[in-house]
This record gives sequence, structure tokens and C-alpha cells, in this order.
Amino acid sequence: MALRFFSEGLSFKLDHPRKTSSWLKKAIESEKGRAGNVNYIFCSDEYLHQINTRYLKHDDFTDIVTFDYSDGEAISGDIFISIDRVKDNAMKFNQSFDRELHRVLIHGVLHLLGYKDKNPSDKAQMRKKEEAYLSLR
Repeated sequence: MALRFFSEGLSFKLDHPRKTSSWLKKAIESEKGRAGNVNYIFCSDEYLHQINTRYLKHDDFTDIVTFDYSDGEAISGDIFISIDRVKDNAMKFNQSFDRELHRVLIHGVLHLLGYKDKNPSDKAQMRKKEEAYLSLR
């Protein structure tokens, strides 16, 4: 069981990786899940756009792309996060960078736990879960 943080194509380090990892693991356990190997890869808009286009056939910029490799109860996957997009969204939604980053971190975990955000009802449930876990940080 490991939550790991990497950067690709830019220099970015999470301020408190142990604290963040502990928070994410508690969220997973609260959802009756078990953490397998979850890799967070922090990258640029361009890098994530290439992934989005190549693997998902979406020609747009996004803050996160989650690849789910879960097997049974243990959630596993690669979660790519655009630091450029997180910065822009923090400004756009009048949030601190730290809060917006943590919102995206938990968003990826929620996807691995099976939550969707393709329709308004699912999006509302996802936002509610994000806010609940952000309040526990």
C-alpha cells in the first residue's frame, strides 16, 4: 500500500507529503476502500493535454486525468494533475492554491473509489464528498 508523489516535466514538490498521504488514506478507509498503489504525477498543462488527447481522445485542457488499475478491494491507479490548471482554477474560483490542489487530489481518489462526475447528479455528489473530505484536512 503506497501513495506516491512525482513530478513530470516541471519542478513541483508537495509541501507535506506524509500529512497529505495520511489524509488521503483516511478518506479511502472512510469509503470502505483499501489503498493499493496510487501514484500522483504533477505535470504541466501541455503534458496532461497530450495524455488527454492520446489516451482519452479528449482535445481539451483539464486539471486531472485518472487511470484506474484497481483490483478487487484495493484501489490503485495513476492520477495526473496539471499544476498550471490547478493554479488557474484556484484564481478562477477564488480559492487558495493549496485548497484547490487538495480538492483535485481527493477528486482523483474518489474516481478510484468508483465515483463519477459525468452528469449533474453525479457531479453534485462528487462535490459534496470533496467538500466533506477537505473539511477533515
